[in-house]
Amino acid sequence: MAAAESPLARLSPRQRTAVTRAQIETVAARALGLFGLVFAAQTAPIALAQNPALFVGAGTVLMAVLYGGVASLAIASVTKIAVQRVSLLFAVAYAASVLAWNLLVADPAALDGSAPWIYYLCTVATTAACIALPLWGAVAYTVLVPIAYGVVRAGPAGGDAGILIAALDATYAIILGLVVLIIITMLRQASRAVDTAQEGALRRYDIAVRQHANEVERVRIDALVHDSVLTTMLTAAAAEDAQERARAARMARDAVARLAEAGAPGVPSAVERVELTVLVRRLRAALSTFATPFQIRVVHATGVHLPVEAIEAIYSAAVQGMVNSIQHGDVDEGRPIRRSLRVRGVGRAGSVVEIEDDGVGFERSLVPSGRLGIRMSIEERMSSAGGTARVASWPGEGTRVVICWPAELDETEGAS
Repeated sequence: MAAAESPLARLSPRQRTAVTRAQIETVAARALGLFGLVFAAQTAPIALAQNPALFVGAGTVLMAVLYGGVASLAIASVTKIAVQRVSLLFAVAYAASVLAWNLLVADPAALDGSAPWIYYLCTVATTAACIALPLWGAVAYTVLVPIAYGVVRAGPAGGDAGILIAALDATYAIILGLVVLIIITMLRQASRAVDTAQEGALRRYDIAVRQHANEVERVRIDALVHDSVLTTMLTAAAAEDAQERARAARMARDAVARLAEAGAPGVPSAVERVELTVLVRRLRAALSTFATPFQIRVVHATGVHLPVEAIEAIYSAAVQGMVNSIQHGDVDEGRPIRRSLRVRGVGRAGSVVEIEDDGVGFERSLVPSGRLGIRMSIEERMSSAGGTARVASWPGEGTRVVICWPAELDETEGAS
């Protein structure tokens, strides 16, 4: 007969996959990188043909700046490194090239009435502005830069197209840029709503899991008391001879042993588990309440599941470690302190959390015995939950806290 499905399995938000804001940003950036390369490739023959019309070397420099910017956009979108910064730099470089075009053209007649080649990268620039700037800035850029190009297009250096053609070109660029901006903005707003709903679902699920775990533990202890302790007491009360009293004594010892096992520290129940991403979200929420920034890195959190009790212990110990760093890690001379939080999944049921700073540090043997932040709030809390916590520090060399669950994770695994 198949086992009944746990009610919490139906509540779990892990069963639903939603589009998040981060995914929208990644898709937009990669689309920008791809189409930027396509437009740049299409524009290259025109740029080379118009190069003689510019001052010597000016066309080569302009192509290097804009095509180098397009290549940087593609690389940043694939690696997900500094996407907004690279997009902003490209948008600024493109706007500067539009404003400087009249100064770069040495022989307007050589253009033969054709549009400046930079026009064909206008949509790439406005899309980059959408990614890099807030909404008001993106709207301003999408409108003003095409207008600036229209002014250039109407003059001799822009092919002397006349007011009508220049206005049509500028209007087309504005409309296309605004369409892209509207699509990206709508997707961002929709994904923000999804992120908010998912965060709320995770919080509710976290509460439900803890309540369910508490209820399961209460039922287990109640059953243990009823089956062992109460039966032992009734047997002892009814004992009338030495043999019955000896049997009651044995039952009492067995009941005490079972109660000790129930309360002993060790591996929490493996029945109710949650994904490590729940811990990551809670730690990010805790960090948002701190005025001091931490660099956050998450590695292999998806697909790793830990017991609820382990998640609670790791969260509390990690927050205590970060609070200790903020309160005691600053250096007297006031230099900025680098603080980092790293969460790493190990296999399918293990986790390592590292809190590190390069602050003032301390010598463990000199910490007063009345200070319980390290011993009680970090080390003993993890030990009680079946994990380990190691605090390494030395005066002037900063502090590093490594929290591992379960305790079987060896030192090389936890320290890597």
